[in-house]
Amino acid sequence: MFENIIRKGFQVLTLHHAEAILKHDMQTAANELESVLTKIEIPIEELVRGGGGESQMTQRLRKELSDVLGWEKHNFEITKIVDGMEKESISHEIDHVKVYPKGTFALEIEWNNKDPFYDRDLENFKRLHAEGVISIGAIITRGKSLQDNMRNLIEKFAVTNSIDRLEKLQPYYNPTPRQIELIERAIKSRGSFKKGWAHAFVSDKFGEATTHWRKLEDRVSRGVGNPCPLLLIGIPKNVVVF
Repeated sequence: MFENIIRKGFQVLTLHHAEAILKHDMQTAANELESVLTKIEIPIEELVRGGGGESQMTQRLRKELSDVLGWEKHNFEITKIVDGMEKESISHEIDHVKVYPKGTFALEIEWNNKDPFYDRDLENFKRLHAEGVISIGAIITRGKSLQDNMRNLIEKFAVTNSIDRLEKLQPYYNPTPRQIELIERAIKSRGSFKKGWAHAFVSDKFGEATTHWRKLEDRVSRGVGNPCPLLLIGIPKNVVVF
């Protein structure tokens, strides 16, 4: 399954019979998801640009899923009633949900959040699956090759655009005083502006405590989300374009 994106370098991991469910009951869901992921491109400038909120890549991916394919945000409300009296009500909001004839698919995109968001997503999937509400839970995140090569990509961006001092970063973002201090320290330790800035920038924006493949793999290997069928997809470095 997912041969097209695997050829492009994407990581794909299926757990707890997710592959069998997709292959036999929800092939359309797999095809739709693959069709969107196959088209992903991230201009290197988007990795560099500052600002809060979601990345432009995430916005494009969400728009394609929701507006074109109907994978819409949904708030699941689960109420426990005992002897006619409501005892408990729990709400679980999932960013992308689609109901198919033989099951319901729930999907979260974790491009660059704090890594505890994985715990939230996986526990939500586990509860919703236990209640018989969803058939599969999926997470799309930064893949290992992208995370491991982020500094090289950012340094290449600096070289390509002849960025050799702080002033030349202004078209893309303005570092805060805290970030400037980090950059200056890194320049001294790394021996050049390009290497120092790339090191400080990636450590600050895409550090180990953010959502990327190793952090997700650690959690599922410990059983977080078990026994919900899971599909995990890692976006590779190959999607970054100059």
